[in-house]
Amino acid sequence: MSAVGLPRGRFALLFSVMLVAAAGNTAMQSLLPAIGRVLGVPDIMVAIAFSLSAILWVVMAPVWAERADRRGRRALMRLGLYGFVASMLICGGALAAGLAGLAGATVVFTIFILGRGLYGAFGSASPPAVQAYIAARTAGEQRTNALALLASSFGLGTIIGPAVAPLFIFPPLGLAAPVVSFAAIGAVVLALIILRLPDDSPSGTAQGQIVSYPALGGGEAGPREGERENAKLRWTDPRVLPWHVMGIVGGHGQAVLLTVIGFLVIDRLALPLDHAQQWIAIVLMAGALASLLAQWGLIPRLKLAPRQLVIWGSIVAAIGTAITGVAGGVYGITLGYALASLGFGLYRPGFTAGASLAVTLKEQNAVAGMVTSVNGLAYIAAPTIGVAVYGLGLSWPFLGTAALMVGLAAWTHMRVTPSSPAV
Repeated sequence: MSAVGLPRGRFALLFSVMLVAAAGNTAMQSLLPAIGRVLGVPDIMVAIAFSLSAILWVVMAPVWAERADRRGRRALMRLGLYGFVASMLICGGALAAGLAGLAGATVVFTIFILGRGLYGAFGSASPPAVQAYIAARTAGEQRTNALALLASSFGLGTIIGPAVAPLFIFPPLGLAAPVVSFAAIGAVVLALIILRLPDDSPSGTAQGQIVSYPALGGGEAGPREGERENAKLRWTDPRVLPWHVMGIVGGHGQAVLLTVIGFLVIDRLALPLDHAQQWIAIVLMAGALASLLAQWGLIPRLKLAPRQLVIWGSIVAAIGTAITGVAGGVYGITLGYALASLGFGLYRPGFTAGASLAVTLKEQNAVAGMVTSVNGLAYIAAPTIGVAVYGLGLSWPFLGTAALMVGLAAWTHMRVTPSSPAV
């Protein structure tokens, strides 16, 4: 049994489900600014492709979470991986056709948008299933550590994706080859989940109080298991609503940053398109390393409660984002982005763990679906808004995001009152 309350081999499988999606999507994200400009696609179209996918993600994530008990969390993980593999194959094939001159930019991005839509509709099944699987077997600080470690899969994927993407560039697919290659890696993870992950039915029911922390804003401790068994968790439930607000606001800030950082590297450094991808990859990897430092190093050692993680993470993210926006060279951009990623690496596990710890074991599927939906919600409007504001001034989306994160830290400090050290 590992420190996060699950056997190491089983947690590694769950970790890999999230890792492969993060690596594949980040590799694609590091390639798309250059590919889009080679194909002559407006920057705003690249953002719209991700926005439309996010709409389906937001709609479908709670649906899959609600079906987890009937179909099984392991079955939902498989469905999500099927969606990921199919999406990457479609997107990679379309981009390869465009780069080879076999299809026009309009056709390429129409197919690309359809492929991303497939990921939004079915890839969204995996994250809530993985989170609920873990939450059903952990509690308290152990759950916070497990979810923080799980969240670090995205940071690690952000390193692996851009780092190995250049190694997967080969003819005749060219810059689209890494996208297809990650589809193959996803298929391997899918096979391992099918063959190695045990039955996901919880081994027993919890006894006593599931949530030992008081309800948000004070009050009595969480209900005992079974008290809310027949009640459907609502988005406006006062136990989770503040955490949803944190996730939506901070998620929009991070989505804007991730969307425009590649364009900033190209434009601020005046890079030729055939050299841009490697510098974008370097900046993204620096940010990912900083995020891992937060999630693997700082969170376990500092033992900050979810509320504190959100506050301090938002402040650090604001400082780093502002530095990124005003930096004039590659070192300043890299340093600023790394600091921003460190902050977001603290903030995201805070809001995820806070929402999970606020509800009972019976409600973990529902809250996992909500958290996944909140994560996707930010990508509906934020990418398009970020690119539109970027067109008005290179620094504007970064300074705006910095102000947003300062506001989030202040709101969390005032709105979520710690009635116990655990909040």
